[in-house]
Amino acid sequence: MKALVLPASGAPGFAAEVSRLAGTDVQACYACGKCSAGCPVSASMDYQPHQIIRLVQLDQKDEVLSASAFWLCASCVTCSVRCPREVKLAQVMDALREISRRSGVAAGQPRIAAFYGSFLDLVRSGGRLHELGMTAMYKLRSRDLFGDIDLGVKLMLRGKLKLIPGRIKGRHHVAGIFRRVREHEAGEGGKR
Repeated sequence: MKALVLPASGAPGFAAEVSRLAGTDVQACYACGKCSAGCPVSASMDYQPHQIIRLVQLDQKDEVLSASAFWLCASCVTCSVRCPREVKLAQVMDALREISRRSGVAAGQPRIAAFYGSFLDLVRSGGRLHELGMTAMYKLRSRDLFGDIDLGVKLMLRGKLKLIPGRIKGRHHVAGIFRRVREHEAGEGGKR
């Protein structure tokens, strides 16, 4: 776990950007640490969840986006439920993953970033998750093509991985959600 070292200056407006994207006021946090105390994966994080929020508050964009903590977040929302100030930290972590992905910053956890991107791209294109497609896309992005091929073969033999993705009726509605989010973000970008 890294010690919280604060650089002298950061990118102005980063806290506002994160708050807007996450739909919560990061400035409301007073670093009580209840989120970190309840986080099931905090022991594996380089910064504790409350430290990530503090770095965001201080507009330390480069420091935050180089961290691995938000990539390790399991999105279990324990942190959000425990917060006495109702900061939705799980949504902040998700916003940080998206900001990192859009900005092209090298992920603190490249395999998790590859998984996240594969999941979103597959849902965007097909409207739902297709496990075999997701696995193939992830394996290509992570460059770990044969790491657990024996498990994949077992799952296929048991019928757990379908070769062809199932179709859903509202696939275009899901694509529309992604499109509206992109348009909204582009509109917000023009206001800054």
